[in-house]
Amino acid sequence: MKKRNQPAFKNPVPITLPTLPDPEKLIGKYKKILASRMITNASTVKEFEAKAADYLKVNYAVALNSCTSGLMLTMKIFELKGEAILPSFTFHATAHAAVWNGLKPVFVDCDPETYNLDPQEVEKAITPNTSAILAVHLFGNPANVEALEEIAKKHKLKLIFDAAHAFGSKRKGKHIGGFGDAESFSLSPTKLLTSGEGGIVATNNKVLADKLKIARNYGDSGNYDCEFSGFNARMSEFNALLGVETLKMLEKNVQRRNMLVKLYKAELSNIAGIEFQRIDPADRSTFKDFSIYIDENKFGMGRDELYDALLAENIIVKKYFYPPVHSQKAYKYLKTNVRSLANTVRITDRVISLPLYSHIDIKTINGICDVIWSIYAENKGRTF
Repeated sequence: MKKRNQPAFKNPVPITLPTLPDPEKLIGKYKKILASRMITNASTVKEFEAKAADYLKVNYAVALNSCTSGLMLTMKIFELKGEAILPSFTFHATAHAAVWNGLKPVFVDCDPETYNLDPQEVEKAITPNTSAILAVHLFGNPANVEALEEIAKKHKLKLIFDAAHAFGSKRKGKHIGGFGDAESFSLSPTKLLTSGEGGIVATNNKVLADKLKIARNYGDSGNYDCEFSGFNARMSEFNALLGVETLKMLEKNVQRRNMLVKLYKAELSNIAGIEFQRIDPADRSTFKDFSIYIDENKFGMGRDELYDALLAENIIVKKYFYPPVHSQKAYKYLKTNVRSLANTVRITDRVISLPLYSHIDIKTINGICDVIWSIYAENKGRTF
């Protein structure tokens, strides 16, 4: 690509930014919390839990300090042993949660089009030591929950979803949150629903919900006589208030992100060598991330070259999730059979996430697409 005299964008375009309520409208509510002197796990947390459960149409929503804590404590409460089947194409915290519970991660391949856990590969990987399936709604794209639930029931396994990206996603019209035994959401600043930092476990299992509320307080139900070894995973009232307020904005923001992705696709779909994650027409993704797949032979440039070229234009992009978990230093000891993860390796080598946040303006997206078109025009015809 020819070097420009200056970047296409004067100021860096961030890959994501939280879309937040007007701070002036929150000041009074924060003052009320401060005046109460009850600043952790009190009435605002309960309000947030109730409103989240109502939105998700589940019986219980338990607020915690992170999605990872939700996964860790859920597995702890289920007393899982042996092996947990999970994707390698995910954020590493998915695997970390299993390892912290003494489970051996068994990585299986993803579907080549949806990027989610491939149910057929899951069933192949089940052994007498398997105790759970840990699936992911990648980038907010709902997993094939029906197939996974059938497999889990058939083999008497727990089915837990890392739903970090998916608060607001729908599977065939039904909100993500009520599938499997539990679903754990992230509320960090990169998510559509954010509490600053935090997480929510959604479930219809009363025993699990009750135990999670004890587990987030070290396993202490309030009498200082711990029932089991939990840890501090409580949510503060300040975080919960931000969660309550961003929940009010969620539906509007999910719809806007879907509109913005349609714009991206309309602008980029005619470029040879660019492909998109497949979303079932009956489903709704939050598009926590919007990633494009680069076929270097058709595009004329590899993913890594495009990454560098876009950064040079002040467009902040990411290689999500690269390297895949099985090849990270922390998991080398497992000696995973890479040939069994062919789709994972191929996709993680070729996807790049473009800037997307709920309040990004259309002019910026058009500008990003213009840059990608320019890069393509200058490099088409190159072969690899």
